[in-house]
Amino acid sequence: MKTNHEIDYIIRGEEMQCVEIELDPNETVIAEPGAFMYMDEAIQMETIFGDGSTQNGGGLFNKLFSAGKRLLTGENLFMTAYTHQGYGKAKVAFASPYPGKIIPLDLYELGGKVICQKDAFLCAAKGAAVGIEFQKKLGTGLFGGEGFIMQKIEGDGMAFCHAGGHIIERTLNPGEVVKVDTGCIVAYTQTIDYDIQFVGGIKNTFFGGEGVFFATLRGPGKIWLQTLPISRLASRVLAYGSVGGRKEEGSILGGLGNLFDGDGI
Repeated sequence: MKTNHEIDYIIRGEEMQCVEIELDPNETVIAEPGAFMYMDEAIQMETIFGDGSTQNGGGLFNKLFSAGKRLLTGENLFMTAYTHQGYGKAKVAFASPYPGKIIPLDLYELGGKVICQKDAFLCAAKGAAVGIEFQKKLGTGLFGGEGFIMQKIEGDGMAFCHAGGHIIERTLNPGEVVKVDTGCIVAYTQTIDYDIQFVGGIKNTFFGGEGVFFATLRGPGKIWLQTLPISRLASRVLAYGSVGGRKEEGSILGGLGNLFDGDGI
């Protein structure tokens, strides 16, 4: 028997998506603060400590410990619960914070646990536990960057993650390996073996431009990858808008032209 609330949903939009969740009376969905878009009048909103699950017991210490771990992933200590307290059906919607896609995850079909990037979780049916997942291998901890501290979503209901750009979903066979930039990993099932690999060669190290480490994901299991990590987008925006920068789209020579007119010196 499932322990999470059973919810219906529709994902709306193409590149700036939202997920609209339909609740029956007394059904609840939990979400990160700031994800809320709109809701019907019969839905009541309540701020809760942690994720509201009972996975870690009901004691005060367990609740503090469970919620406190979320700080390590850069998330808030609190979540928001939206409960339908009226009659019939009622809807509540949550929006992705940047251009990309929303990924529906049926935790029951995915083995009860999915590991995702620390900022990927959007919302889930009440009963889902949102915690922290440390990568246990030393190499991952030292060089994993974005992939070292991740979130885990556990339960048997629906959960939703968001990602940047387009989503690639792949099912890996036993022993099948794919090498990925750490920032491009959105989520993977618990059966996937995650590790960090060094990119050898002096030319790769100094001139590769993609860093000297990447992630290896080994099957069996399912993985979700994103084409535009928010960290990559942010770095490009900062570089483009830096003080003293110059727009190049109107110049034939582009940056080379700056050298000739003195701006690049």
